[in-house]
Amino acid sequence: MLNSISKLFKQLLEGHDLSNQHKADPNLAIACLLCEVAGADHQIEQSERDAKQQLIGRLLELDPSQSQALIRRAESKVKDSASLYEFTTQLRELSQETRYNLIKAMWEVAHADGEIDPQEDAVIRKSAELLYVDHSEFIRAKLSVTGDKK
Repeated sequence: MLNSISKLFKQLLEGHDLSNQHKADPNLAIACLLCEVAGADHQIEQSERDAKQQLIGRLLELDPSQSQALIRRAESKVKDSASLYEFTTQLRELSQETRYNLIKAMWEVAHADGEIDPQEDAVIRKSAELLYVDHSEFIRAKLSVTGDKK
């Protein structure tokens, strides 16, 4: 976070136009959220990488090369991000069904390695709250991925 603040001040001092840097890019925001959940436990397994690429392709109707390029951009953006808020604010206008599908995809990434780390759970929970996804839908998405009967 300190790094991104320093970068912002440096750009302001150099007179860069920052107005284009915060334009909405919902596809990038979706990819960033999937990257956030994959990296939440500080271990990104190959199964999580594969799940991210497959889910981004499915959710956004992208081919594998487009998905890879978007993931690279997202991974870079996530490194400089301060919070989930900057991504979720771009997605609140999506339909309830689309937001549910995003939360479900986040569960799929988290569960790709066979277990859900508490930190992954926390990222998904916070994202669902910020996207105004009802708790019952949050749980329904989790259960549909994990198959738990809880």
